[in-house]
Amino acid sequence: MFHELLIKDIRATTGFIERNFNLIKRYIGWEIVFMVYTIVNAVTIGLIGVTSGDPNKVVYLIIGALLWGFLSIIFHEVAESISWERWEGTIEFTFMAPARRITYLLGMSTYAVIYALIRSAIVLFFLSLFFEIKLTNINIPIAVLVVVVSSFSFIGMGLIAAVFPLLSPEKGSQATHIFQAIILLISGVYYPISVLPGWMQKLAIISPATYTLRAVRAAILDGKGLNELSGDIIILIILGIILIPIGLIIFSMGERYAKKVGKLNRNG
Repeated sequence: MFHELLIKDIRATTGFIERNFNLIKRYIGWEIVFMVYTIVNAVTIGLIGVTSGDPNKVVYLIIGALLWGFLSIIFHEVAESISWERWEGTIEFTFMAPARRITYLLGMSTYAVIYALIRSAIVLFFLSLFFEIKLTNINIPIAVLVVVVSSFSFIGMGLIAAVFPLLSPEKGSQATHIFQAIILLISGVYYPISVLPGWMQKLAIISPATYTLRAVRAAILDGKGLNELSGDIIILIILGIILIPIGLIIFSMGERYAKKVGKLNRNG
C-alpha cells in the first residue's frame, strides 16, 4: 500500500514539474525578457565592483547577484504559484485534483529549484564573458552544500508567502514582492550587514540569506571549509526544518479559509 502511494506521489510530483516547464515554453517570450534583465542586472552590479579597483569586491558583488538570483527565484516561483494558477484558470481544478496538497507543493518546490539552477547557470555563463575572475583558494563543494541547504529555507518562506495570493487575489502578489524586498534589504546581498542600522542588523539574524551569503563568500573568497562554516550550515538546516512545516501549516490554513469564503475562483 505504501509502495503504491509513493509511486502515485512521485508521478504526481513529476506531473506538476512538467506542467510548469510547459508553461515556460508557452510564455518563452517573457522568459527571454526576464532572463535578459537578470543578466544585465548582474553584469551592472559586477561593473560597480570594477570601479572600486578591488578584484575581491567584484567577486563579492557577483556572488551576491548570483546567489540572490538563485534564492529569489526559488522564493518567487513557490510564492507566485497560486497567482499562476489563477492566471491560467486552473486553480480550482488543481485543488480538486486527487493529489495530496503536500505533493502539489513538493512538485512546485522541486520545479523552482531546478528552474533556479538553470537560470543561475545561464547568468554565470554570461558573467564569465564580462569578467576575468581568478580564484586560487576556492572551496566549491562547501559553497554548493551551503546553497543546497539554504534552498529549503527559501522554499519554506515561499510557502508562507504563497498564502498572500491565496487570500487576496487583488493584492496578494504585491505582498510577496514586499516580503522579498525586505529579505533583500536586511540580508547583506550587496553590502556588509554592518552598514545597516542597529535594529536592522537584528532583523538580519532571522534571514536565511544572511547565513547563505556569508558562508558562500567565505568558501569562495577565503577557501573556508566545513569546520569554519559549520555554524552557518547548522543554522540553515534548523531554519529549513522550522520554516517548511510552518509554511505547510500556514498554506493549509489559508487554503481552508479561501475555500470557505469563496476566493479560489476569483481572478481579481
